[in-house]
Amino acid sequence: MRRPRRAAAGCGCGRRLRPLLMLLPFAALLSVATFSLHSPVGLVVPAAVTVATSTDTDTASSHHHHHGLVGDAVSGIDIRALNATPPLHAAAVRAFRSGGRLLREAFLPGAAPPPAVGGGPDPSPPRCPPFVALSGAELRGAGDALALPCGLGLGSHVTVVGSPRRVAANAVAQFAVEVRGGGDGDGDGDEAARILHFNPRLRGDWSGRPVIEQNTRFRGQWGPALRCEGWRSRPDEETVDGLVKCEQWGGNYGSKLNELKKMWFLNRVAGQRNRGSMDWPYPFVEDELFVLTLSTGLEGYHVQVDGRHVVSFPYRVGYSLEDAAILSVNGDVDIQSIVAGSLPMAHPRNAQRNLELLTELKAPPLPEEPIELFIGILSAGSHFTERMAVRRSWMSSVRNSSGAMARFFVALNGRKKVNEDLKKEANFFGDIVIVPFADSYDLVVLKTVAICEYATRVVSAKYIMKCDDDTFVRLDSVMADVRKIPYGKSFYLGNINYYHRPLREGKWAVSFEEWPREAYPPYANGPGYIVSSDIANFVVSEMEKGRLNLFKMEDVSMGMWVGQFVDTVKAVDYIHSLRFCQFGCVDDYLTAHYQSPGQMACLWDKLAQGRPQCCNPR
Repeated sequence: MRRPRRAAAGCGCGRRLRPLLMLLPFAALLSVATFSLHSPVGLVVPAAVTVATSTDTDTASSHHHHHGLVGDAVSGIDIRALNATPPLHAAAVRAFRSGGRLLREAFLPGAAPPPAVGGGPDPSPPRCPPFVALSGAELRGAGDALALPCGLGLGSHVTVVGSPRRVAANAVAQFAVEVRGGGDGDGDGDEAARILHFNPRLRGDWSGRPVIEQNTRFRGQWGPALRCEGWRSRPDEETVDGLVKCEQWGGNYGSKLNELKKMWFLNRVAGQRNRGSMDWPYPFVEDELFVLTLSTGLEGYHVQVDGRHVVSFPYRVGYSLEDAAILSVNGDVDIQSIVAGSLPMAHPRNAQRNLELLTELKAPPLPEEPIELFIGILSAGSHFTERMAVRRSWMSSVRNSSGAMARFFVALNGRKKVNEDLKKEANFFGDIVIVPFADSYDLVVLKTVAICEYATRVVSAKYIMKCDDDTFVRLDSVMADVRKIPYGKSFYLGNINYYHRPLREGKWAVSFEEWPREAYPPYANGPGYIVSSDIANFVVSEMEKGRLNLFKMEDVSMGMWVGQFVDTVKAVDYIHSLRFCQFGCVDDYLTAHYQSPGQMACLWDKLAQGRPQCCNPR
């Protein structure tokens, strides 16, 4: 274990080196650009940022600890010995070069200081417009998306005027109106959350009927769909603000419309009072103009088409109105105009601007003694909301534990503003480790190596856990399971996959060049797994010797490294547990995956009541 060395009393070493570092900042820049970031806490941001060179590691670290600072740290991962011939390894080298530039731009002295946070509220917080509007041409120029500057609020409404496009007879005629969150990918492979997915299917649905399907989606996972197929919701089914989820409609628009016109004529012109019941037609017809209004109520969303209520969709746990960033329209539809009104004029989620209100969420100082469990959490630069959800929920139990510690591992974003915000956040909370490369989904594996390096070189942990920032961890239960393993055993604990074959086609395709074998080695699913410290030490040592092979799927990579450990060092116990949930959540979980920020809060509330139960959407 590499411990920070305290300077001898009266030696003044730190005082003599400080002016030198101030006079020679370009030496630090050069160390970043050439991947010489050996210091476990080589980047500290009290008022300015210093990046220590490898020769200054101990002094810089000592300065950090003597002043009790828990600001952001740069990972000590060293890729200089990495064989750059394989394509993924070459990509890693390029990403670290880009990371050096991004680090200099956003973190080092001389960079333009971002607006202060934590020094009191902004005297003039920005205001958002109460309404926004785009013509059809403007909407197409904006990528078929209307920006919602401060999200949606109670009573907000969006009106879309357009007409479904006629498609081939054997094709599916459909379009979608979606309320999306603000995720931008960040190179980590995830898409923006669908807070609401409203999908009319005029023709081609598997049911053979015109339907409207509604749903939510988070981190690529769809929730249970609400399908309206022309039947009115049952009388005993829950309503949304007093409105049924599905109204009734008939199938043939032309004949139904003629019947309605005849009834109107008899009632209004001929003076008759015909009160016969009438089914309204399906509200969308190819090449026919519609006016759709989406409004927000106390309990959910409501959709009217041409002035008539059609469907309502209850809010789901974890999908908040304030998270809405854009409203998009896509598919077989031509839009004439789109208008959003009664919008909030200030964003309610201003925690990133007022960090001084969140001091209870700061991480405690680095422990002086070895710890039992270190948890490395993979995150992306712009995932502030996800990190806050973790800090406010299960990470609270970590902060209150003497035997556990957790850190977020975040690479650098291509946008300077994101990195500047990350710097402020890291320096305030003290729980972020910056892995100095330009973030990319294929290089997430480098964050896993950084977790092993930090857990074994900066702190001394008996067990190392890796999870994601949308994973909820039941700390006490996880530690109880780990303590059942005999002391001194090398182990690999998680939801283990055996004989899984790589996909050769589709979004997650793996080429034969990337993985020439027919099957992967046994590996634990990435949302949550634990290894003993000797395995983590082996990973770091092999990286430093240039013998560590990287694969773009980080969980498969860990399985590969454990296999190499078995072949060259000693036997390992593979411990399989389905309670490390790969997809979603099961009651009595150890970890729950794909949990939105709202679901994190819900799980934490239930756990506080002694109920380890899921918070699945309705």
